[in-house]
Amino acid sequence: MLARIYRPAKSAMQSGKATTLLWTLEFSPAAARAPDPLMGWNTTADMDGQIRMKFGTMDEAVAFARARGIAFEVTDNPEPKKIIKAYADNFAYGRRQPWTH
Repeated sequence: MLARIYRPAKSAMQSGKATTLLWTLEFSPAAARAPDPLMGWNTTADMDGQIRMKFGTMDEAVAFARARGIAFEVTDNPEPKKIIKAYADNFAYGRRQPWTH
């Protein structure tokens, strides 16, 4: 049973970054999903796949996994480069791109 510790990416539906602040510990699936013969839904016998825990820092998540003897791997997303733009740059004399109209 291997756990994955990571910070989730920003949602494409909103511009806020509130969901990227917490670290998540979730277990990788131990068994493949199979369709239910009656309803056709995906089912699995692995209940650890439903567990998703959130921590304030990576160190807290790693300490939790080590204290309980859980094998884990840490994946860190690089911080996106901030591009500072101003509306006045559209009309600057030394503009990088020419006007298209």
